[in-house]
Amino acid sequence: MYQQLRKSVLFFSLPLFWAGSLLSQTKSQLKYENSQVYAGIEVGSKGVKMSILEIGKNAKKTGAFNVLKDTAVNTDFISFTPTSFGATVKGFSQLYQVAVNEFAIPPSRIFTMVSSGVKMQAEKDNRVSWIGQLADSFRLRIGDPQRTVDIIDVMGEAKLSHLGIVPESRRYTTFLIDIGSGNTKGGYFPNGNTNTLRLFELTWGTKTINNATVKRCEEDNSITNYNRQLTRVLAGDPNNEIVYAVNASGAYEMSDYIAISGGIAWSVANYISPELIENSVVPVTYADVLAFSERIFKEYETLNADQIIADIKDPLLDKKIIRSELKKVNQVFDQRALMAGTGLLLKIMRQFEGIYEKKQFYLVKNGQVGWISAYVDQQINK
Repeated sequence: MYQQLRKSVLFFSLPLFWAGSLLSQTKSQLKYENSQVYAGIEVGSKGVKMSILEIGKNAKKTGAFNVLKDTAVNTDFISFTPTSFGATVKGFSQLYQVAVNEFAIPPSRIFTMVSSGVKMQAEKDNRVSWIGQLADSFRLRIGDPQRTVDIIDVMGEAKLSHLGIVPESRRYTTFLIDIGSGNTKGGYFPNGNTNTLRLFELTWGTKTINNATVKRCEEDNSITNYNRQLTRVLAGDPNNEIVYAVNASGAYEMSDYIAISGGIAWSVANYISPELIENSVVPVTYADVLAFSERIFKEYETLNADQIIADIKDPLLDKKIIRSELKKVNQVFDQRALMAGTGLLLKIMRQFEGIYEKKQFYLVKNGQVGWISAYVDQQINK
């Protein structure tokens, strides 16, 4: 079974921006001659992410690309409180200093940005000025008043995600969906070129679904009531947006493969297929994710990293690496966050689960590296 699954993902082998394996994120040695190291730091809805990237001289031709470090600080910026603002400024500045001091990257090769999810939520909550204040505080903290902090719009981020995640061989047959904390975006290129992206956009993400559900729970904080209110939240505006967005994009008729990235894709992939820890892309079915959703609600205790490891019988698998990755998932997503994200994932997948034609679904584990990598590549090739 394990070998069959490994073979099934070969067709979706990762492009230039994913030439380094997922496990290389924990390594810091350089792999290529005549390469340079860059950093991309992004303020997202949930926190601040940084990717340290080694790009070879002939990267576009040879795929000479290596992820030296991929890390994040959870600061919950989109709650827009003084505490989350201060934590985000601190995390943003500290990651910048890591790039400068620990990796000796000059400021000219460090790119800083704010994600579309933050921009969208700020517009919803009338907190757009907070983004400018964040950028100014960051510049002051690092002592660089001229530092550019780009604010990425949804279309720009969706294009970058597709270019950084989907291999060229599947460029025009794959519909990419990135489920973030504050929003969901993606799309596909319908005309055989990358000039025009047919955008898929939702104002909902894992955290915003969770926040809306928590508000409905009021004084009953039981997991049973959370599950009940989650069902009602998902059946309302998110479902209406999903149905409209899928139909408006025309993706069902035009796409053979549905690739889903984002934190929830990473977590679900690791839980469902821990034996595929070295694969950055994991194939799943709607039934797989539906069964996992039930497990989160009814048997959450079985998702403990140590218990999952105890159930793995294959002696050839590196249990130490698998345990380490699962513990990261345990720390990032609690039961309610998992339920919210998986519920949104299922609602989206359901729109592609046709009676006569079923699409092939793939969960992409480290999608944030993909779009940040594409952004860095775009900047250095201007």
